[in-house]
Amino acid sequence: MSPLTYTDAVGGALERLRGVGFEHGPRFVNHAPMAAEALAYMGYADDVPRWVDRNLRTHTYHEVPDARWAIDPADPDDWRSALGDFSRVADWTAHFERELDLAPWPEVLARWWPRLLPGMSGVLTHGVIRTAHAVRAISRAGEENLPYRWELAQGLGYWAARYASHTHGIRPGDEYPGTGEGDEYPRTGDGGGDPRTGGGEQGPRTGDADSAATALDGLVAEYAGIYASAPQRHPVPLIHSITGPAAVRLVVGHLPAAQRRPSYLVARDVSASMLDWFSTTPVTPHPVGLSGVPDLGEVFATAVAIGDEHAIKLAEVAVRHQALAPDPRLAAAAHAANQGLARFRR
Repeated sequence: MSPLTYTDAVGGALERLRGVGFEHGPRFVNHAPMAAEALAYMGYADDVPRWVDRNLRTHTYHEVPDARWAIDPADPDDWRSALGDFSRVADWTAHFERELDLAPWPEVLARWWPRLLPGMSGVLTHGVIRTAHAVRAISRAGEENLPYRWELAQGLGYWAARYASHTHGIRPGDEYPGTGEGDEYPRTGDGGGDPRTGGGEQGPRTGDADSAATALDGLVAEYAGIYASAPQRHPVPLIHSITGPAAVRLVVGHLPAAQRRPSYLVARDVSASMLDWFSTTPVTPHPVGLSGVPDLGEVFATAVAIGDEHAIKLAEVAVRHQALAPDPRLAAAAHAANQGLARFRR
């Protein structure tokens, strides 16, 4: 049998996963489409069918709630009232399938991204992460590939249904303002400008994709360093302070210029919130050593061997960002996650 291509592996996985529930257990998230795409992207396309088999065998996913009423995109009162209502998730995914049938995916993304962005923190950013993996898939495979359009609709729909704003004073569906004087991009190499995480000085305000991407690269590396050194009760929750902004980084180049800076600002604020939620002690940034950390190829192979979706997704982020903006904290975080998850799964 010939080796699977990225498109074959991801498309096949999405066909099999269509209709599988969004969650399992006490509101644990279905990571299967995201992890399958990450495996294929990393050159492990032949491993995708087996990984999906195992995932479906070991997880009992909840049934998707029945569709109730159509979302009216022309009536802000109607669609705003449905944000954050998981009982409407089938309404949301059907809505996005209709929109993606009628307009190119970048147009649909640009229309709804600023509406959903303030709700990024819902279910630990899994809505934006699933959307981002779908964006990468559809940008590689083309929107004429129906399973990829379905998956983007699933990502956007789940994000809308689990919308949860961490920002006071923003109504559901309001666009994130991002205009405060203290909300500049950090200088290159800084993270989010949060004193708890070591970023302080502010840089010039720009709206171009390169500035947003650079700021997000710094944010991902910063929280990778925190993850690698911060005491944690469980190895999973704080991972999302890294994979959340990494998801925004995947999408930012596809967004209109005016949406890029607010995307960085929301990602920065959400990661800072997760640090408050999940770190057990105040974090004092310090250099992360590489003693005992394997090279990133080995780190990713270990994540595949462990089989945990969080390990796979974080290791893929580490490899991707090491190519974009090399930083030793990336490998250290992925290695720490592998060690923690391997212990936890015993």
